[in-house]
Amino acid sequence: MTTDTGSHINTPDAPYRVGFLLIDNFTLIALATAVEPLRMANQLAGTELYSWKLLTAEGEPARASDGITMLPDASIQEEHRFDLVMVVAGIDVTRSFSRKEITWLKQMARRHVLLGAVCTGPYVLASAGLLDGHACSAHWECLEAMQEGFPRVQTNNRLFTVERERMTCTGGTVPMHMMLSFLSRRHGKELSNAVSHMFVCDRIREESEQQPMPMHPALACAQPKLAEAAQLMEANIEEPIELQELASLAGLSRRQLERLFLKHLGCTPSRYYLRVRLNRARRLLKQTPCSIVEIASLCGFVSATHFSRCYRKTMGRAPKHERMTVHAQGSPEEILADSMSSLPSSSLQALRRARTEPTYGIFEGTGSG
Repeated sequence: MTTDTGSHINTPDAPYRVGFLLIDNFTLIALATAVEPLRMANQLAGTELYSWKLLTAEGEPARASDGITMLPDASIQEEHRFDLVMVVAGIDVTRSFSRKEITWLKQMARRHVLLGAVCTGPYVLASAGLLDGHACSAHWECLEAMQEGFPRVQTNNRLFTVERERMTCTGGTVPMHMMLSFLSRRHGKELSNAVSHMFVCDRIREESEQQPMPMHPALACAQPKLAEAAQLMEANIEEPIELQELASLAGLSRRQLERLFLKHLGCTPSRYYLRVRLNRARRLLKQTPCSIVEIASLCGFVSATHFSRCYRKTMGRAPKHERMTVHAQGSPEEILADSMSSLPSSSLQALRRARTEPTYGIFEGTGSG
């Protein structure tokens, strides 16, 4: 893998200019963990190594997924000179950006500006065609939408990926680790380690590390064989593997495998596997235009009828009704207008907006038989 962050190094008296493009519904933790390493690098170096601006399409305030409103420094309509532009997105990403952001990002690419994205932000870059032929990391909840919608993007499950003028990463606190790695490339490990120490971060995570899939990290750590079996299920959805083979690949007997799932997850391996496949189907229903027949095939069901029957029994509604809820909720603008008209608390606004998420309530009943 080749990286190209070094080609943008400025002279010592000119700060490296970073623009953070805020997409409506962006995740605040992803923004904070991307910005803070730059601030701390300036503080520890005693000079302005980095400058940054928050941007929105029209210069209007951007609302984070937790309901907090951020006032940007500028709009993308103004003239800017950036070395790096980072797209920050969050929930409901497929409906949260416009053609204006896409056009502007293409302009930045033509100027050979380093482009990055955090959390679900890579979906926006992919929509602009700016990740075609590139390796890409993204939050696991939007990976299916990217894989189906952008087959030329080389999606992976790594924490973050840096190559050929592109930086992409998953969500949560991972942007901090990507930016620490970025600082290390530009200034050496001494500065990045010092920044890490100031943030009480015991280690800088490596680019090659895999993001954890939907199993509680503590359980995955305590039961590595169980985690391995679950990861094999996640990796074999379109063509499910038989439980006997699954157990063998995990270094277990089928009976041992069944005991592990029943003891720690309260369900059989078959039931868990079905839920994994249906959860993927749910994300595809809400994030992509794929037909129900296509989704049934992509999730390893022998027919659309069998898929619909399993989905209704497990999820409590038919696949077509699941898809209809995306449109029934209204546009992000309508949801925002509705929430502002009644002025509920920020937490209630966040909950209302989260209900449109493909993964809303995804873990509820996962362990039930």
